[in-house]
Amino acid sequence: MTEQHNARVPQFFLTPGGPCPYLPGRVERKVFARLSGTLAQPLSEALTHSGFRRSQSIAYRPACEGCSACVSVRILVDAFEPSRNFKRVEKRNTDLVRSEVVAEATREQFALLRTYLDSRHAGGGMSDMGLFDYVAMVEETPVDTQIVEYRRPSTDGKPGALVACALTDVLRDGVSMVYSFFHPGEDARSLGTYMILDHIRDAKSRGIPHVYLGYWVEGSEKMNYKTRFRPMEALTRDGWTRI
Repeated sequence: MTEQHNARVPQFFLTPGGPCPYLPGRVERKVFARLSGTLAQPLSEALTHSGFRRSQSIAYRPACEGCSACVSVRILVDAFEPSRNFKRVEKRNTDLVRSEVVAEATREQFALLRTYLDSRHAGGGMSDMGLFDYVAMVEETPVDTQIVEYRRPSTDGKPGALVACALTDVLRDGVSMVYSFFHPGEDARSLGTYMILDHIRDAKSRGIPHVYLGYWVEGSEKMNYKTRFRPMEALTRDGWTRI
């Protein structure tokens, strides 16, 4: 087969079962496909629309036996109206400087990621991530990917301190937040919430209708924040359905 044909008709594989990171006592299994060749971008977009997520050059989604708790969700950009709380979050962060940079890893970004992981996800699946792992996460992408950096105001002509980052894929029908992290000492800013609000604003300015947030898992406390960004659609057996 040619590389182009492989990109058009991907091969799917199953991972061995392992402990579920969201629901105790359950076993996780994933189906995945490689993204490569000249059609990696449209293939990634089609798979994202079908409930897949991207990690480097792999698109994956849960395929757990007897469990369908992981539900793909996306925000409806044009219908979104920020609540009073969301408006307060935006106001607290009006001083931040936003910039879109190419998907190239920096030591400054990695230092922020390590601070975030050590504080918020010690012992988690990414807790032992090293610099080269981070480089691979950011740079091994066959699709349209960018990093959105959020900094404090510049001082003495130099860029301000980096306080948050979002690794983001740009699709025809939305932006997909692949992974985001922030300085844990900035709790008052609610940076996780702010980055989502900023991506909603960015998608609207681009004229694209969705912000893909990955999976919502009912019963998983750390996933509950996603349901605050309504109106939202969930991928069900009947297709994308408003919830």
